[in-house]
Amino acid sequence: MKVLEERHGPVAKVILNWPEVMNALDMEMRLELAQLLRRLSSDEEIRAVILTGAGKAFCAGGDIRSQQGLGIPQLRKRLDAAYECINLLMRIPKPVVAAVNGPAVGAGFSLALATDIIFASDKAKFSQVFSKIGLVPDAGSIYILSRMIGLPKAKELVFTGRMIEAREALEMGLINRVVPAAELNSAVLSFAAELAHGPTAAYGLAKQLFLQAQHNDLETFLKVESYSQIIAMHTRDYKEGVSAFLEKRQPRFTGQ
Repeated sequence: MKVLEERHGPVAKVILNWPEVMNALDMEMRLELAQLLRRLSSDEEIRAVILTGAGKAFCAGGDIRSQQGLGIPQLRKRLDAAYECINLLMRIPKPVVAAVNGPAVGAGFSLALATDIIFASDKAKFSQVFSKIGLVPDAGSIYILSRMIGLPKAKELVFTGRMIEAREALEMGLINRVVPAAELNSAVLSFAAELAHGPTAAYGLAKQLFLQAQHNDLETFLKVESYSQIIAMHTRDYKEGVSAFLEKRQPRFTGQ
C-alpha cells in the first residue's frame, strides 16, 4: 500500500508511503489517496484528518519516471487523479491538518496547500519546482497560491521554482506553524484531536463558505452564508453549545 491510515480516536492519520522516492505521486498513490479520502469523508467516527509523509519527505510531487512515454489520454488520467485528491482535501466536511515533515515540492506542495491548517517541521522545505523541468504548475497550485499570498509572490515562486525554508513559508503566510522536527507528530496530533472534539459539523460548513467566498459577490455569498447558518442552528452541536453556555460548562460536541 502506498497510502496508509492510522486511527487515533476520532483522528485519522493519512500517510503517503513511498519513502524510497520521497513519496512521489504515481498513479497508484493518487488513486489510493482519493479512495481513502472519499471513505474518510463519510466516516462519522472520524472528525479530523492529518496528512503526512513517511520517511524524511512529505511529498516530492509527481513521479516523473512513471509518466515518461504516456500519451495524452493517460496523462489526462494522471492529472485528473491528482485533481480529485485536491478537491477532496478542500471539500471534505471536516478539518484536515498537514504535517509537513520534509520537502513538499511540485504537486506535493499543492497537496499541503489544499489542507486547512499546515504544520511544518523546521526541516521542511517547499518549492514550485515545475519550471525547473519546463512545466507549468498543476494540482491547483496557481489557483491556491495566488489567493493565499497574492499574484506578485505567487509568480515569483512559480517562475523561479526556488526552494523556501519553513520559516520563510511561515512569514509569507503559506503555513500556520513551524515546530521542531522531533515534536511535529505530537504537536499535530494534539491540535487535530482538539479540532476533532469541536463542532465539526460547523467546521465543514465553514470550509464550504471559504470556497464560496472566493467565487461569489457579497450578495450571493451572504445568501449561501444564511443557508449554512440555518443548517448549523439545527444541529445537535448548536443545541449543546447554547446549553453549555447557559449552564456555564464546557460543551461536549459530537459533530452532529
